[in-house]
Parts: sequence; C-alpha cells; structure tokens
Amino acid sequence: MGSNPAGHVCFIGFWNRYFFNAIVAVMTELPPEFTERLKRILSAEAYRLALESYARPRALSFRMNPLKAMLPNEREVLTESFGLKPVPWCQEAFVASRGTLRELQETEAYQRGALYVQELSSMVPALLLEPKPGETILDLTAAPGSKTSQMAAVMNNTGRILANDVSRARFFKMKANMENLGVRNVDYRVSKGENVGRKMSGVFDRVLLDAPCSGEGRFHLSDPESFSGWKLSKYKSLVPRQKMLFYSAWQALKPGGTLVYSTCTFAPEENEGILDWALEKFETMKILPVNQRMPNWTAGMTAWGKHTYDAQVENAVRILPDGVMEGFFSAKILKQPT
Repeated sequence: MGSNPAGHVCFIGFWNRYFFNAIVAVMTELPPEFTERLKRILSAEAYRLALESYARPRALSFRMNPLKAMLPNEREVLTESFGLKPVPWCQEAFVASRGTLRELQETEAYQRGALYVQELSSMVPALLLEPKPGETILDLTAAPGSKTSQMAAVMNNTGRILANDVSRARFFKMKANMENLGVRNVDYRVSKGENVGRKMSGVFDRVLLDAPCSGEGRFHLSDPESFSGWKLSKYKSLVPRQKMLFYSAWQALKPGGTLVYSTCTFAPEENEGILDWALEKFETMKILPVNQRMPNWTAGMTAWGKHTYDAQVENAVRILPDGVMEGFFSAKILKQPT
C-alpha cells in the first residue's frame, strides 16, 4: 500500500492539538504560582513535558517480588495480557502498555504478593541506597512500605530493616502489605521519625529518608486533591520538619554508612536547600555521584533565587516527569568516618 502523507500530517496535527489542549487544561487548573516556579526550575522542554505529564493517563508499573516465586508460565501470561515492557535500569520492574490497575489487582500473582504495584520513580531511592544482605537498615518514614519491601527483596529477607512511621493507621496497612509479600526481616515502629536518631544513635549501616513533602511531582488533573492544598506557605512548615528528620537520620547512621534523601517534589527549598543546610551542619557529610543512569535525570541545582548552594548538590538528581515516571529528587550521601 502507498503512504498517505496527508493522513500522516493529520495524525500529527491531532496529537499536537491534543497536547496543546492538555497543557492549556493544566495551566488553567494548577495554581499559577506553582507553574511559574516550575518554569524557572526546569528547562523549556522539561517544563513542557512536565505539564503534559499532569494530563496524560498515569502509567501502570510494578515490581516482580522475588520473595514469592512465579508459578509456571505466569510471567508469560502477564506479559501477554498486559503488554509488559521491561525497565532497563531495574530488572524487577515492568510497565504495562495495556490493561487497568483493577485488572492487574485481580490477577493471582497480585493477590498472593508475587508482584507489587509501585510508581517507577518511587523505586529509585532504594536502588540508590544499595542495601546488602545481612545489613541493618532504617526506613525512617516507611509507610505504606513500598521501599521497605523493595529493600527486603534485595536483601533476600536477611539482616534487619526497621520500618518507622508516625501514623498508626498507615502502620497497620504497611504490616499487612509486608505479610502478603512474604517479608520477614522487618521490625516495625510507630514513632516520630525526628526522635529515632537520638534513641538509636549510630546503629544503622544505611538509612533511607523519603521525606514528607509538598508532592509536586505527583500532581495530576485526574486527582484534584493532589494539588488543591498547594500554596507557597506550605514550604515554611515542611522545611523545618525535613531538617529535623534529616538530623535524626544522620544521628542514626553509622560512620562510613550511606544515607539516601529523597522527595517527590520539585521545590529547591525541600531538596537542594535541605542538602545545603546539612552540608554546612555536618562536616563529615559527602554527597556521592550517582552511577546509575536512566532517562530524564538532571543534576541538582546550585542556585535558586537569592540562594547559592554548595557545589556538591550537583551530585543529587532530579527526575523529570515524562508520562511514565513522576517527578522525584534523590541524593546519595556518605557519612565519612572521622
């Protein structure tokens, strides 16, 4: 059959109009102060993709759980049913090109915990932390346990993970998740993360601090509640808590240990600003370069507004949303021995 240039142009025009309309919808719905800030944080192309991602259907991604063996031919059936695409930088991760979350949750593999639904960017902090079998790990703000279960699988249920969270309701959900996934190397604690370091100073080989944040990377038009509470003043309440949690995480970490600090927000105040504060406060802190590479990563910013940050913050990474991955920020940190 011959090609149809007119039809091809029409198709391109349709998608251009679709994305233009999507961006207009995003600009109309999201707080204008937020979109203006985002435009200053991201490059022009990254800004466009970010706005589009807020209107695109959310990608459906998950991890295979090596703690629960797949049944014969189960992976093949899942691949055929959901059009699974492997994720090059995480061998357990897949993105479904068809099917719905409900349909995936109805599969036997999901029901018995052989797979766990998790957004791709959310998998990055545990990968950067690189927990090893037999180590002692702290997940300081753990619920609902996505990253806890990811680390337990990497550690093959050896060593110990302390999963701490301040919310009792989220704690019970986390514990139920872990039991279904076959996780057995986790101790659970309901307490303010700000107090853990003082009570357990220098105990842990590695600490994960996925800090409570403004959640800007998770905004979506299909979920107006995800951005309805956003306002500039929110940073003023979040930043002091993030600093206290970081201080606690640092106290809990052994000299020579590794800390990963992460958020799901773009805000430099909650990301590079926290790291810059910590570098000034802790002389033995060193931000390590990230060796793992994946699409849509940019280096940390060394300046924001009137603030100039320590050059080490460039070693942090900001994940840019693209319709498959959500916005995220992560830094891998070494507590150098004195």
